[in-house]
Amino acid sequence: MIKLILRPSQKIIFVGKAFSQPLRNFAGGITKLARGENSTINNDSESKPKDNVALGISKSVEKKALWEPSPCLDKGQLIDQYKKLSKFRLTTLVVITTMAGYAVAPAAFDPASFLMVTVGTGLVSAAANSINQFHEVPFDSQMSRTKSRVIVTGKVTPLHAMGFALISGAAGLSILYYGVNGLTAALGLSNLILYTSIYTPMKRISILNTWIGSAVGAIPPLIGWAGCCGTIDAGAWILAGLLYAWQFPHFNALSWNLRPDYSRAGYQMMAVTNPGLCRRTALRYTFALTMLSTLAPIMDVTNYWFALETLPLNVYFSYLAYKFYKDSNSGTSRKLFRFSLLHLPLLMILFLVNKKRWFFTETKEDTKKNELVDKNVGSFIKLNLPHINASPLEASPKTV
Repeated sequence: MIKLILRPSQKIIFVGKAFSQPLRNFAGGITKLARGENSTINNDSESKPKDNVALGISKSVEKKALWEPSPCLDKGQLIDQYKKLSKFRLTTLVVITTMAGYAVAPAAFDPASFLMVTVGTGLVSAAANSINQFHEVPFDSQMSRTKSRVIVTGKVTPLHAMGFALISGAAGLSILYYGVNGLTAALGLSNLILYTSIYTPMKRISILNTWIGSAVGAIPPLIGWAGCCGTIDAGAWILAGLLYAWQFPHFNALSWNLRPDYSRAGYQMMAVTNPGLCRRTALRYTFALTMLSTLAPIMDVTNYWFALETLPLNVYFSYLAYKFYKDSNSGTSRKLFRFSLLHLPLLMILFLVNKKRWFFTETKEDTKKNELVDKNVGSFIKLNLPHINASPLEASPKTV
């Protein structure tokens, strides 16, 4: 019995004890077709069986594949690939806003905890971005802006990316929990879950993903504030609100020129599904920035110079958003986006410069002493000057 087996390597193997001349001619013809040679079979040249045919194995044909997979990860470029996997520029922005939250918090500056907060937040952000890229490979490959990402091109395998995310996330959360406090670790974990499990899948479901993404961007300053103070108060929420409001004009202006890519990949963005809402939202939140900047000194977070110094900055931001609202095109959207990159660092610097009290030269013991003195002075005034806390009707001439 003669059995014909065709293998992927294009080798033709005959198994059996007897070989006839027609079968040898057939093998020769298939070999020539595979090589791209003339398919005419020369009976005279093929009539003499060769040694490999006599052994039952035809000559293998090596044919170069038309498609080859992307090269595997080069060990020498490992750090560079990890930087791309963690979206280094985005992670840097997250770390800077976390540092800003620590710096403006009303507590003593501790270099050790500051370093722990910075490193831990950076690792958690890198893990979140890695998981995000893992989930979005089919969609990133359809967008011009993201088709060169490391998982899409095969420079990093999905398993490698998830392993990096697992190690980075576990290390970052451990640093925040054991090196700082439980509140910062809880905020870091909540941001990781919010970004990877809610924001990422929602991008293909609803335009509400922009509001969720803005909340993700507002949490890092809370992490920094909690890392410094151990608590979250009104100042932390105002700072987080500034970050939250800033992201709408920033992202809506960015997404306006990326509408073809988002539409091709199936992402539900305001710029694609509701352009009018995209323009209105960008304008509204520039007004919100002005209101929050005015509220900061009222809530005793900064001095009143902060409201005055940020007013021209916020007014011009609103002006660019208004131009984008009235005439939405590539020019107005680019101007709004570029100014947003300048607006945020200037806003953070002014917030820091105009904070109510500087603690860089104080230790934690000094801060506790000052708080104790303030408390004692307040108690003394309350006990010895009761008319200060009394209403005008309760105050008598004798008390005065």
